[in-house]
Amino acid sequence: MSDHKYHFDVKMSCSGCSNAVNRVLNKLDGVKNVDISLEKQTVDVVTSNALGYDTVLQTISKTGKQVIGGNVVE
Repeated sequence: MSDHKYHFDVKMSCSGCSNAVNRVLNKLDGVKNVDISLEKQTVDVVTSNALGYDTVLQTISKTGKQVIGGNVVE
């Protein structure tokens, strides 16, 4: 089983925004690493094989943050 890497461009205006995204992603089963840059407005997520792109995308969207774009890196 290999890991998946996902990249998202997410509109975040403050550290509270990025903390909210970080908190919900780390509660997901299968998330191995979350790297959020408030400066670049990006969220990079490494997951186990079982966790799909759409699930991660929906989880970020549930925080109310606007996901401008995203892609599968690996």
